[in-house]
Amino acid sequence: MVSSQLTALIENKPFKSSKNYFQFPKNAPNETSDTLELDFSDTFGPLPLPAGNSEIPSDDPVVIYSRSHSLVGPTPCVSHLLNLRKLTICETDESLEDFSDVIDKEIEEEEEENGCKVKTIGLEDFEVMKVVGQGAFGKVYQVRKRDSLEIYAMKVVRKDKIVEKNHAEYMKAERDILTKIDHPFIVQLRYSFQTKYRLYLVLDFVNGGHLFFQLYHHGLFREDLARIYAAEIVSAVSHLHANGIMHRDLKPENILLDVDGHALLTDFGLAKEFDENARSNSLCGTVEYMSPEIILGKGHDKAADWWSVGILLFEMLTGQPPFHGGNRDKVQKKIVKDKMKLPAFLSSEAHALLKGLLQKDPSKRLGNGVTGSDEIKNHKWFKPINWKKLDAREIQPSFRPEVSGNQCIANFDKRWTDMPLLDSPASSPNGSSDLFQGFTYVKPAASFLHRQSPAC
Repeated sequence: MVSSQLTALIENKPFKSSKNYFQFPKNAPNETSDTLELDFSDTFGPLPLPAGNSEIPSDDPVVIYSRSHSLVGPTPCVSHLLNLRKLTICETDESLEDFSDVIDKEIEEEEEENGCKVKTIGLEDFEVMKVVGQGAFGKVYQVRKRDSLEIYAMKVVRKDKIVEKNHAEYMKAERDILTKIDHPFIVQLRYSFQTKYRLYLVLDFVNGGHLFFQLYHHGLFREDLARIYAAEIVSAVSHLHANGIMHRDLKPENILLDVDGHALLTDFGLAKEFDENARSNSLCGTVEYMSPEIILGKGHDKAADWWSVGILLFEMLTGQPPFHGGNRDKVQKKIVKDKMKLPAFLSSEAHALLKGLLQKDPSKRLGNGVTGSDEIKNHKWFKPINWKKLDAREIQPSFRPEVSGNQCIANFDKRWTDMPLLDSPASSPNGSSDLFQGFTYVKPAASFLHRQSPAC
């Protein structure tokens, strides 16, 4: 196993701090007390216990370590029409590969628009290597594609759990949205398929750790590093909005770092396609990142994402979100009523940007004006950013996670990576074939490859 700064922290071993990248917290963390109903952050396990560090300056604010989970709420009542059958299989406990699911491929071959036939993907096309996460509805595995030896992350979700919670629409929406977006700072969906009992999403395997993992271990980000991360997130969110998509659950746990240190947006479990003239009334997201209009139930649009970007930036720069502490109701009241307190150690440009993004009135919020995201990109705090070079990944963050190779799992919590490759039996929900019809997807090759390919 590679020896990294992160694993050294977990094992309480000293390491040389990267003071040019990070600031370090002073005190024990504050904690939020309640856990909400659903956790969609299922790519990574729980955080390790905090480790001491001798190189801690005495004047920095504390960093929050514990927080609430993503919420779709209140949880809808389950229809009595969606009764589950009794267990119909007993899956083996040797490995995921030995599941006795009958592969219900929707079709053996799918017609593409250009007339070429592409064989559908199934579970037998992947070798399962490690568990790297567990969520409310299933697990995430590190897998290797047998023919190409490429490493991916496979999100495996039980149909019975999805149907039981009445969340089939969210799962379908996540899959549909992921097939429509292609951006350098958004994790890509490569394949999706289903068996009789489960849904599978196969995504890029990004193994630099999530942003909160790095923030937790290293402390606060200095403005030059936070600026690059924030710019990459703004670019990704701008792309989503341009394609009619709201993310609705932006937070450090849903930002991954790749081997080069770039930030990638992931987890579209709460994402929603929107119409410019329509507003959504769902109570969704993670409480500390919810905009005032979501909490008040006044209806929200894409401006809610820019509020979350503001909270995310505030936390990167200060170590904690601006509104936190107490139970869910207390946090929500703070978001709606309390004024934001800006630390004096931040630059005046950072102050101005945070004030613009964290406007409680969405009509006055930065990014929600006539020029949209250009209001944010042209802000004076982002003056050092060349946005064309940024989108070409030519601006290199000053910090790179320590990763030994594309199979490295050092930045995942050992609670998951040490788990055996087991899975629990799953009952088959009635009507699942109709609920998840059309779920199978294979990311098409680039258009120039099609043009150069011989006739099928």
